[in-house]
Amino acid sequence: MADVETRTDSRALNSTAFVKLALAAVVIVSVGLIYLMAPRFEWTLGWIYVGIVVVTYATNLACVLRWNSVLIRRRARLGKGTKAWDAVWLLLFGPAVIAVYVVAVQDLRSEGSNAPGAAWLLGLALFVPGWALAIWSMVVNPFFEKTVRIQTDQGHHVIDTGPYAYVRHPGYVGFVAWMVSTPLMLGSTSAWVPALLAVLLLVIRTVLEDRTLRAELPGYAEYAARVRFRLIPRVW
Repeated sequence: MADVETRTDSRALNSTAFVKLALAAVVIVSVGLIYLMAPRFEWTLGWIYVGIVVVTYATNLACVLRWNSVLIRRRARLGKGTKAWDAVWLLLFGPAVIAVYVVAVQDLRSEGSNAPGAAWLLGLALFVPGWALAIWSMVVNPFFEKTVRIQTDQGHHVIDTGPYAYVRHPGYVGFVAWMVSTPLMLGSTSAWVPALLAVLLLVIRTVLEDRTLRAELPGYAEYAARVRFRLIPRVW
């Protein structure tokens, strides 16, 4: 019994340490991406955005830790059997996301600081429900890993509850909303170019992942027949 309690305490401490490190990483990366390249620290929209992102990631971690803690360990590593095409996709998607922030900072050099307006409110209206959907997807899906693979080592099976009862890839819907909302919230017109590229890459991954699941995951073809739409109900 003592050994069981010790292992439980150890896992709890490891989870707590992971959360602290993850939050610290989010703060450092968010601030670094936006401000290390910026000419000054007077970008009101940037500070607001960083604050919202930190709160969002903290909420994400808290929800997953509370209702789907196994996912934290699984997302901390790359699982065996990750598809080669997905490794290539990651190499493209990461720079596209970073480019959104780099371009937004370059806009700051010419446009200067500005306060939230109608475009910012529209961005927030996309960002909040988008991330809420992504978090909901992570909470109900223990197989929401970072890469595409058939997780035979984890007893991979079809998830059809929560948002998965409405679309087959709800997490990607949330990430698309994140990308679309970012140029609006940072007040950058030029950032639309890499943001839309990131959205295109997400759509491509949706297609490739869906094909992989249909071909290799038992029961997915039947699930796809019931839940017909990949991202947008009655559209696609």
